Amino acid sequence: MPSLHDRLAAVRARVDDAATAAGRDPSAVRVLLATKTQDAGTVLAAVAAATDLASSRGDDGPVLLGENRVQELVAKAPDLAGLVAAGRVEVHMIGNLQRNKINQMLPTVTGLETIDRAALADALAGRAVRAGRTLDVMVQVNVSGEESKSGVAPSGAVALAHHVAGLDGLRLTGLMTIGARSDDDGVVRGGYARLRTLRDEILASGAPGTAAAHDLSMGMSGDLAPAVAEGATIVRVGTGVFGARPTPA
Repeated sequence: MPSLHDRLAAVRARVDDAATAAGRDPSAVRVLLATKTQDAGTVLAAVAAATDLASSRGDDGPVLLGENRVQELVAKAPDLAGLVAAGRVEVHMIGNLQRNKINQMLPTVTGLETIDRAALADALAGRAVRAGRTLDVMVQVNVSGEESKSGVAPSGAVALAHHVAGLDGLRLTGLMTIGARSDDDGVVRGGYARLRTLRDEILASGAPGTAAAHDLSMGMSGDLAPAVAEGATIVRVGTGVFGARPTPA
Protein backbone atom coordinates (compact mmCIF):
# COMPACT_ATOMS: atom_id res chain seq x y z
CA MET A 1 0.00 0.00 0.00
CA PRO A 2 1.30 3.50 -0.77
CA SER A 3 2.49 5.44 2.27
CA LEU A 4 0.92 8.68 3.47
CA HIS A 5 3.89 10.50 1.97
CA ASP A 6 3.40 8.81 -1.40
CA ARG A 7 -0.34 9.52 -1.49
CA LEU A 8 0.20 13.12 -0.47
CA ALA A 9 2.89 13.51 -3.13
CA ALA A 10 0.52 12.10 -5.75
CA VAL A 11 -2.19 14.60 -4.74
CA ARG A 12 0.30 17.44 -4.81
CA ALA A 13 1.39 16.36 -8.30
CA ARG A 14 -2.24 16.40 -9.48
CA VAL A 15 -2.68 19.90 -8.12
CA ASP A 16 0.56 21.09 -9.71
CA ASP A 17 -0.39 19.60 -13.07
CA ALA A 18 -3.84 21.21 -12.95
CA ALA A 19 -2.36 24.58 -12.05
CA THR A 20 0.25 24.41 -14.79
CA ALA A 21 -2.40 23.44 -17.34
CA ALA A 22 -4.43 26.48 -16.29
CA GLY A 23 -1.44 28.81 -16.53
CA ARG A 24 -1.27 29.27 -12.77
CA ASP A 25 1.58 29.10 -10.28
CA PRO A 26 1.24 25.73 -8.48
CA SER A 27 2.49 27.30 -5.24
CA ALA A 28 -0.66 29.47 -5.21
CA VAL A 29 -2.78 26.39 -4.37
CA ARG A 30 -2.62 24.93 -0.87
CA VAL A 31 -3.70 21.39 -0.01
CA LEU A 32 -5.85 21.12 3.11
CA LEU A 33 -5.80 17.69 4.74
CA ALA A 34 -9.38 16.82 5.65
CA THR A 35 -8.91 14.66 8.74
CA LYS A 36 -12.47 13.52 9.41
CA THR A 37 -12.47 10.12 11.25
CA GLN A 38 -8.66 10.05 11.41
CA ASP A 39 -7.11 9.50 14.83
CA ALA A 40 -4.48 11.81 16.28
CA GLY A 41 -1.61 9.48 15.45
CA THR A 42 -2.56 9.35 11.79
CA VAL A 43 -3.00 13.11 11.67
CA LEU A 44 0.44 13.69 13.19
CA ALA A 45 1.96 11.27 10.69
CA ALA A 46 0.26 13.16 7.87
CA VAL A 47 1.58 16.46 9.21
CA ALA A 48 5.10 15.02 9.27
CA ALA A 49 4.71 13.75 5.70
CA ALA A 50 3.29 17.06 4.50
CA THR A 51 6.07 19.00 6.21
CA ASP A 52 8.72 16.80 4.60
CA LEU A 53 7.12 17.14 1.16
CA ALA A 54 6.78 20.90 1.51
CA SER A 55 10.40 21.22 2.61
CA SER A 56 11.52 19.36 -0.50
CA ARG A 57 9.65 21.98 -2.53
CA GLY A 58 11.21 24.89 -0.64
CA ASP A 59 7.96 25.65 1.20
CA ASP A 60 8.27 26.30 4.92
CA GLY A 61 4.65 27.35 5.46
CA PRO A 62 2.31 25.64 7.93
CA VAL A 63 0.44 22.43 7.13
CA LEU A 64 -3.27 23.08 6.70
CA LEU A 65 -5.70 20.70 8.44
CA GLY A 66 -9.50 20.66 8.23
CA GLU A 67 -11.91 19.19 10.77
CA ASN A 68 -15.60 18.54 10.11
CA ARG A 69 -16.81 17.84 13.63
CA VAL A 70 -16.21 19.81 16.80
CA GLN A 71 -16.16 16.61 18.87
CA GLU A 72 -13.25 15.24 16.83
CA LEU A 73 -11.50 18.59 16.89
CA VAL A 74 -11.65 18.72 20.69
CA ALA A 75 -10.38 15.13 20.97
CA LYS A 76 -7.32 15.88 18.83
CA ALA A 77 -6.66 19.34 20.26
CA PRO A 78 -4.08 18.28 22.89
CA ASP A 79 -1.98 16.54 20.24
CA LEU A 80 -2.12 19.53 17.89
CA ALA A 81 -1.72 22.35 20.42
CA GLY A 82 2.08 22.52 20.27
CA LEU A 83 2.16 22.46 16.49
CA VAL A 84 -0.48 25.20 16.28
CA ALA A 85 1.33 27.35 18.84
CA ALA A 86 4.59 26.96 16.92
CA GLY A 87 2.93 28.01 13.67
CA ARG A 88 3.63 24.64 12.04
CA VAL A 89 -0.05 23.78 11.62
CA GLU A 90 -3.22 25.71 10.86
CA VAL A 91 -6.54 24.12 11.73
CA HIS A 92 -9.72 25.08 9.87
CA MET A 93 -13.23 24.04 10.78
CA ILE A 94 -14.74 22.86 7.49
CA GLY A 95 -18.00 21.34 8.74
CA ASN A 96 -21.27 22.88 9.83
CA LEU A 97 -20.98 24.74 13.13
CA GLN A 98 -23.76 25.11 15.67
CA ARG A 99 -23.65 28.24 17.79
CA ASN A 100 -23.59 26.22 21.01
CA LYS A 101 -20.31 24.60 19.92
CA ILE A 102 -18.38 27.85 19.33
CA ASN A 103 -16.70 27.88 22.74
CA GLN A 104 -15.48 24.30 22.28
CA MET A 105 -14.11 25.05 18.82
CA LEU A 106 -12.48 28.42 19.33
CA PRO A 107 -9.37 27.52 21.37
CA THR A 108 -7.98 25.17 18.71
CA VAL A 109 -8.92 26.52 15.29
CA THR A 110 -7.13 29.18 13.31
CA GLY A 111 -9.94 29.49 10.78
CA LEU A 112 -13.56 28.65 9.97
CA GLU A 113 -14.70 28.10 6.38
CA THR A 114 -18.43 27.57 6.90
CA ILE A 115 -20.18 30.81 7.85
CA ASP A 116 -23.53 30.63 6.08
CA ARG A 117 -25.69 33.06 8.02
CA ALA A 118 -25.39 36.40 9.80
CA ALA A 119 -26.51 35.03 13.18
CA LEU A 120 -23.62 32.57 13.26
CA ALA A 121 -21.16 35.28 12.24
CA ASP A 122 -22.45 37.60 14.96
CA ALA A 123 -22.17 34.94 17.65
CA LEU A 124 -18.70 33.90 16.52
CA ALA A 125 -17.48 37.49 16.38
CA GLY A 126 -18.71 38.18 19.90
CA ARG A 127 -16.94 35.12 21.31
CA ALA A 128 -13.74 35.91 19.40
CA VAL A 129 -13.67 39.47 20.75
CA ARG A 130 -14.19 38.24 24.30
CA ALA A 131 -11.33 35.78 23.80
CA GLY A 132 -9.08 38.55 22.48
CA ARG A 133 -8.78 36.90 19.08
CA THR A 134 -9.27 37.72 15.43
CA LEU A 135 -10.38 34.58 13.60
CA ASP A 136 -9.89 34.00 9.87
CA VAL A 137 -13.23 33.07 8.31
CA MET A 138 -14.83 32.28 4.96
CA VAL A 139 -18.41 32.49 3.78
CA GLN A 140 -19.76 29.16 2.53
CA VAL A 141 -21.80 29.46 -0.66
CA ASN A 142 -24.09 26.77 -2.09
CA VAL A 143 -23.24 27.26 -5.76
CA SER A 144 -24.92 24.01 -6.84
CA GLY A 145 -28.30 24.78 -5.29
CA GLU A 146 -28.50 21.21 -3.98
CA GLU A 147 -30.65 20.93 -0.87
CA SER A 148 -28.20 18.47 0.70
CA LYS A 149 -25.47 21.11 0.77
CA SER A 150 -25.05 23.94 3.24
CA GLY A 151 -24.21 27.51 2.35
CA VAL A 152 -25.80 30.82 1.55
CA ALA A 153 -27.39 31.13 -1.90
CA PRO A 154 -25.18 32.91 -4.44
CA SER A 155 -27.70 35.77 -4.54
CA GLY A 156 -27.03 36.48 -0.85
CA ALA A 157 -23.31 35.76 -0.73
CA VAL A 158 -21.99 39.28 -1.32
CA ALA A 159 -24.28 40.83 1.30
CA LEU A 160 -23.32 38.19 3.86
CA ALA A 161 -19.63 38.65 3.07
CA HIS A 162 -19.95 42.40 3.62
CA HIS A 163 -21.68 41.77 6.94
CA VAL A 164 -18.96 39.36 8.09
CA ALA A 165 -16.19 41.68 6.94
CA GLY A 166 -17.56 44.46 9.12
CA LEU A 167 -17.47 42.47 12.36
CA ASP A 168 -14.78 42.90 14.98
CA GLY A 169 -13.10 39.62 15.87
CA LEU A 170 -13.37 38.20 12.35
CA ARG A 171 -11.18 38.58 9.27
CA LEU A 172 -12.85 37.65 6.00
CA THR A 173 -10.35 35.67 3.91
CA GLY A 174 -12.57 34.43 1.09
CA LEU A 175 -15.30 32.00 0.05
CA MET A 176 -15.80 28.24 0.31
CA THR A 177 -18.08 25.81 -1.51
CA ILE A 178 -18.71 22.11 -2.03
CA GLY A 179 -18.90 21.27 -5.72
CA ALA A 180 -21.95 19.91 -7.49
CA ARG A 181 -22.52 16.17 -7.34
CA SER A 182 -22.37 15.60 -11.08
CA ASP A 183 -20.45 13.54 -13.63
CA ASP A 184 -20.59 16.54 -15.96
CA ASP A 185 -17.30 18.38 -15.60
CA GLY A 186 -18.89 21.47 -17.10
CA VAL A 187 -21.51 21.63 -14.36
CA VAL A 188 -18.90 21.24 -11.62
CA ARG A 189 -16.58 23.78 -13.18
CA GLY A 190 -19.44 26.20 -13.74
CA GLY A 191 -20.18 26.23 -10.01
CA TYR A 192 -16.57 26.97 -9.23
CA ALA A 193 -16.52 29.74 -11.79
CA ARG A 194 -19.55 31.22 -10.05
CA LEU A 195 -17.71 31.25 -6.72
CA ARG A 196 -14.74 32.98 -8.31
CA THR A 197 -17.03 35.63 -9.80
CA LEU A 198 -18.58 36.27 -6.39
CA ARG A 199 -15.12 36.56 -4.81
CA ASP A 200 -14.08 39.05 -7.45
CA GLU A 201 -17.25 41.08 -6.86
CA ILE A 202 -16.53 41.21 -3.13
CA LEU A 203 -12.96 42.35 -3.68
CA ALA A 204 -13.99 44.94 -6.26
CA SER A 205 -16.61 46.39 -3.91
CA GLY A 206 -13.95 47.95 -1.71
CA ALA A 207 -16.24 47.41 1.28
CA PRO A 208 -14.53 47.69 4.67
CA GLY A 209 -12.84 44.47 5.72
CA THR A 210 -12.92 42.79 2.30
CA ALA A 211 -9.35 43.47 1.14
CA ALA A 212 -8.08 40.09 2.41
CA ALA A 213 -10.91 38.04 0.87
CA HIS A 214 -8.79 36.37 -1.82
CA ASP A 215 -9.12 32.69 -0.94
CA LEU A 216 -11.32 30.22 -2.78
CA SER A 217 -11.63 26.94 -0.86
CA MET A 218 -13.13 24.57 -3.42
CA GLY A 219 -12.42 21.18 -4.87
CA MET A 220 -11.84 17.82 -3.20
CA SER A 221 -10.17 14.53 -4.09
CA GLY A 222 -12.51 13.81 -7.01
CA ASP A 223 -12.67 17.25 -8.63
CA LEU A 224 -9.33 18.92 -8.11
CA ALA A 225 -8.70 19.83 -11.73
CA PRO A 226 -11.82 21.92 -12.44
CA ALA A 227 -11.47 23.67 -9.09
CA VAL A 228 -7.85 24.61 -9.71
CA ALA A 229 -8.67 25.66 -13.27
CA GLU A 230 -11.24 28.10 -11.90
CA GLY A 231 -8.91 29.62 -9.33
CA ALA A 232 -9.00 27.50 -6.16
CA THR A 233 -6.41 28.62 -3.63
CA ILE A 234 -7.27 25.78 -1.21
CA VAL A 235 -8.33 22.25 -2.15
CA ARG A 236 -9.65 19.98 0.60
CA VAL A 237 -8.39 16.41 0.32
CA GLY A 238 -9.31 13.50 2.59
CA THR A 239 -9.66 10.16 0.84
CA GLY A 240 -7.00 11.04 -1.70
CA VAL A 241 -4.45 11.10 1.13
CA PHE A 242 -5.92 8.88 3.86
CA GLY A 243 -7.82 6.38 1.73
CA ALA A 244 -11.50 5.47 1.89
CA ARG A 245 -13.17 6.11 5.22
CA PRO A 246 -14.54 3.04 7.01
CA THR A 247 -18.21 2.29 6.44
CA PRO A 248 -20.23 2.92 9.63
CA ALA A 249 -21.46 -0.28 11.27
